[in-house]
Amino acid sequence: QVQLVESGGGLGQAGGSLRLSCTASGSIFSIKTMGWYRQVPGKQRDLVALIDTGGETMYGDSVKGRFTISRDNAKNTVNLQMNSLKPEDTAVYYCGAGHYGVAYLPDYWGQGTQVTVSS
Repeated sequence: QVQLVESGGGLGQAGGSLRLSCTASGSIFSIKTMGWYRQVPGKQRDLVALIDTGGETMYGDSVKGRFTISRDNAKNTVNLQMNSLKPEDTAVYYCGAGHYGVAYLPDYWGQGTQVTVSS
């Protein structure tokens, strides 16, 4: 099993920045991809950003140019720098990790962390 622990998030202002981090532990030897999805009540969980061990990334259209994902393979950590925040970025952000590339859904999920952006 793989455990994912998220940190960061909280309350931000429109135009401001927040940073999320996620650290994986457990049976992580075969984890290829890590990243973030987000979800608002009543809607599906949407892609934010993913990165694989080779550095290939995938971003959701709504965050391209504003959010940047990075990864420290030695620390099994993935970070999401969120700039130019918008109120519509408000959601629960879930860290995900998977055995396959960025085109595949994660196999493991964190508990989620709330991000709220005020206007």
